[in-house]
Amino acid sequence: MTDLLIKLFVKNRTDTKSVTVRNNYGNLGSGVGIFANILLSVVKITVGLLSGSLSITADGFNNLSDLGSSLITLLGFKLAGKPADRDHPFGHGRMEYVSGIIISFIIMMMGFELGKSSVEKIFSPEKSEFSILAVSVLGASLLVKLWMALFNTKLGRKIDSATMKAAAADSLSDCISTSVVIICMFIQLFSGFELDSYAGIIVALFILYTGFNTFKESLTPLLGTKPKKELVEEIENTVMNYDGIVGVHDLMVHDYGVGRMVISLHAEISSKTDIMLAHELIDLIEDDLREKYRCSVTIHMDPVVVDDKKADEVKKVVLDIIKNIDSNLTIHDFRITDGVSRINVIFDLVTPFGFRYKDGELALMIKNAIAEKDGRLNAVITVERSMC
Repeated sequence: MTDLLIKLFVKNRTDTKSVTVRNNYGNLGSGVGIFANILLSVVKITVGLLSGSLSITADGFNNLSDLGSSLITLLGFKLAGKPADRDHPFGHGRMEYVSGIIISFIIMMMGFELGKSSVEKIFSPEKSEFSILAVSVLGASLLVKLWMALFNTKLGRKIDSATMKAAAADSLSDCISTSVVIICMFIQLFSGFELDSYAGIIVALFILYTGFNTFKESLTPLLGTKPKKELVEEIENTVMNYDGIVGVHDLMVHDYGVGRMVISLHAEISSKTDIMLAHELIDLIEDDLREKYRCSVTIHMDPVVVDDKKADEVKKVVLDIIKNIDSNLTIHDFRITDGVSRINVIFDLVTPFGFRYKDGELALMIKNAIAEKDGRLNAVITVERSMC
């Protein structure tokens, strides 16, 4: 069914890096969610009111909150698809994350209200009767929500959408909460113990939990996160595959919404290379990355000295020292200036966030260790963080 819907409603469905195609996936997921949640909420609330079951009514209102979520998701994808303008030169892609945050607050608000109603019913209980109709409705709802969880999961994976993945998690939590309601109804039937209010509280807790997770997953990319390791390795390999590139460092990937990446990096080239040829090579790599990832790319060219026996020997000394401190430390932009009384050893040292030594402490430690190897070596170290 999922593949059929994708085939019917998403043109060029394999081109998932296209903003248009990606928005079409989002529209499909939102449309299916709107239709299914309208149907489920109307049926559940009606059955819940007729049977006097607060837990069924709560489950129906949960679907109503899901309907609101689907509408906001639809609006979010529409706004995210707007092209760049003067005030937003990188486009509006992050509106998808904003819509996710709005959805999370709607979900948590609904969960709070349902939990409040359930607690009130514990102190003012109302008898609810077992109903075959109610069980049938909830069973059908369980199957629909299970399919929606699988449907949204597949869409989320295809377009790498945190919003669609959150919708899948929401549907899965609905399956769990609906299962809890059904189980409590059968327990009440065979034991006579009234669990409806407690089941309503459990459903409310699941709603609150889902809302919090949705908030966290939507806020994280807005704050800025490190790119996936696979993407970093892929970019570095693409650049290093070009003849003439000696090394890559200071790679940064800025996320302005899925499909709107901005990549910047430093590419090391032999200082002996003709400047015009080096510039042409950088242009070729930028065009390659731009085409491959459909993003904006800026590459800074760093000339480095190669085939210098003395520089290579000193560099080996430095690498041995930093690897003895921590294997996660790396260096780049290494060069030496050989003077009369001393040799300046100049390089950038890259450390991970949260490293056990402070920058100044670490730089001094390495500087002293290098001087111990050779008193003429004077290290000039710039400490920076790894962004990937």
